[in-house]
Amino acid sequence: MLWNTIKTSLHNTLPENEFGLWIKPLECRRQDDQGIELIGPDRFFCAWVEDRYLDLIRTKAEELGMKIEVRLQVAESPPLQLDSARSGQLCLPGTTGGSRLRSLHPAFTFEQFMVGESNLLARSACKALATGDSTFGNCLFMNSSTGLGKSHLTQAVVHQVLRSAPSTRLHYLTAQQFSAEMVKGIRTNAMEQFSKKYVNGCDMLLVEDIHTLTGKNKTQEELNTILDYLIKSGRRVILTSALPANKLSGIDDDFRSRMTSGLVTGIESPDYATRARIIRHKLQLHGLKTDEDLVEYMAENLRGDIRRMESAIMGIKAKSCLHNAPPDLTMAKEVIFKLIGASSDITGESIRDLIGRQFKVSVDDLCSRSRKRSVTFPRQVAMYLTRKYTSHSLADIGNMYNRDHSTVLYAIKAITKDMSRQESVRKQVEMLSAKLNS
Repeated sequence: MLWNTIKTSLHNTLPENEFGLWIKPLECRRQDDQGIELIGPDRFFCAWVEDRYLDLIRTKAEELGMKIEVRLQVAESPPLQLDSARSGQLCLPGTTGGSRLRSLHPAFTFEQFMVGESNLLARSACKALATGDSTFGNCLFMNSSTGLGKSHLTQAVVHQVLRSAPSTRLHYLTAQQFSAEMVKGIRTNAMEQFSKKYVNGCDMLLVEDIHTLTGKNKTQEELNTILDYLIKSGRRVILTSALPANKLSGIDDDFRSRMTSGLVTGIESPDYATRARIIRHKLQLHGLKTDEDLVEYMAENLRGDIRRMESAIMGIKAKSCLHNAPPDLTMAKEVIFKLIGASSDITGESIRDLIGRQFKVSVDDLCSRSRKRSVTFPRQVAMYLTRKYTSHSLADIGNMYNRDHSTVLYAIKAITKDMSRQESVRKQVEMLSAKLNS
């Protein structure tokens, strides 16, 4: 078959990880003289392949002497049917058990998740729940702002469970889907079946975007009842939210208490070291050279939402292909400028990251009570630069390093004095200032 030949050629061209994620899952549904029709698992997957690989697929076909049209279609999901042998458990197409009301991204696995201080606890808890380890309990409430990895971790749990324990009766859906399903149950007088599915036919429940239930009292009440039974009976539960539970408005207090009865953890924006690892990993995934100057620049300027890193890397890859040249710092600056505008403002966090890298001191050390010169001097420089380049008050700066405002004031005076008396200190601070303003 032509598609198998094209796949073999693509396998020899693309990195193994990239081929496995985006080409291997494609299946040929139809082939004729006019072209071939490929199907992918969901709309996101097909849009990604169409945007980034369709031209390459057509080129490979032409190399085989076949100038044909290549079409991409989303696989039709068969209607979900009740499996009587599993007490009303919804069957996941392609497996022997479990349910999935949401499409799984093929790259959202534990292996593809970059671990750092900002997400270590969340990742560890999810991994434990996925493998049945009760170290972190059986209920997890996980919150973060958009693009920091909540969905990646929840889907990694589902991937792991389906791979290692496919007979697990698992339900994975958003809070909005749960609410819509419940409303349908009310309208069709099928609430008893709806409740039984989650109470009697569920070993593991994952519900995303709990914050969308604000003000939906009936849905909160129903989910609260289900959670109460599942948690007390030792079933595994993972809930995610864009906001911490204590900041959710329009949420019943009993429901809030139930959701947070187990481990509660947030995912923070990744620090510099984690951002650098993510960028290196994604560059390698796309077959791009991991030049350290490029990685450093991107890690310094792409903070917060990890999706922006992916977008920037795709832009750099496109420019690299267009100019038939390896990616460099100039390409990165052009792409990032279009993505986020001029370099982001200097922040206390960016200064702390820079100081940590330059002096080879961790953030934990800078915030510790250590009085070693190798720690106190970088800390004082960081405080001095933060006062100089940001609008933070002395108290704000002190909070960043677990100190009071008087300690910050002393540090600023000490560095100012050293700069006037020691040329080496002055040059060092000037060099750091230049890096911040570059």
